[in-house]
Amino acid sequence: MSTIRLASVSLDCSNPSDLAAFYARLLGTEVTFDSEQFAAIRLDKFWLSAQRIENYRPPAWPDADQPQQIHLDMAVDDLEGAEAAAVAAGAIKASVQPSPERWRVMIDPAGHPFCLSTLIPD
Repeated sequence: MSTIRLASVSLDCSNPSDLAAFYARLLGTEVTFDSEQFAAIRLDKFWLSAQRIENYRPPAWPDADQPQQIHLDMAVDDLEGAEAAAVAAGAIKASVQPSPERWRVMIDPAGHPFCLSTLIPD
């Protein structure tokens, strides 16, 4: 029987280089591949990439008129510190915070929401 594992997630955006650089800063790694159409970072046994989409329209979270498209969750041990690090890397704290004592909703430079959470086990 073949082993299957999730190896990569790719995010749509208008500027792959900028989005990959943001996630590299946020996650403490480097951009591994960068072109005008596609950029990627490597995380242990996983790749996170960004791909250029013509006429890209960012999500409008939590508004369902333009859905979030994808949602990433980041495991953290300190919400306040992680939020500060995300903002320093280029994220924006979302105006709607459904449960800020448990997780923080942030917005990446391309408009994708992602969460910082202490609830995800190691």
